[in-house]
Amino acid sequence: MAEIVGPRLYSCCNCRNNVALHDDVISKSFQGRNGRAFLFSHAMNITVGPKEDRHLMTGLHTVADVYCCDCREVLGWKYERAFEETQKYKEGKFILEKSKIVKENW
Repeated sequence: MAEIVGPRLYSCCNCRNNVALHDDVISKSFQGRNGRAFLFSHAMNITVGPKEDRHLMTGLHTVADVYCCDCREVLGWKYERAFEETQKYKEGKFILEKSKIVKENW
């Protein structure tokens, strides 16, 4: 009998709530507050905090922290606005820190 395999997911490291699909990874070469981070086109089961301007490695951005909707763990942030033209592709995308997520169904 064939094994049914679901989509590869990333979950909150604290409560295992599903927060992103592997298919939505855009890049794995980003830097978060605590080390390596992934850029995702979409995230799910998260809460978006208030917007604030932050000076990041690539310049000034308007970002909002994102939290697991179950346990409120800070997982990363959402890019709301990029002030430099070369960074506009990040707008509306999500950074999830590698140390805050775990793989599921791999």
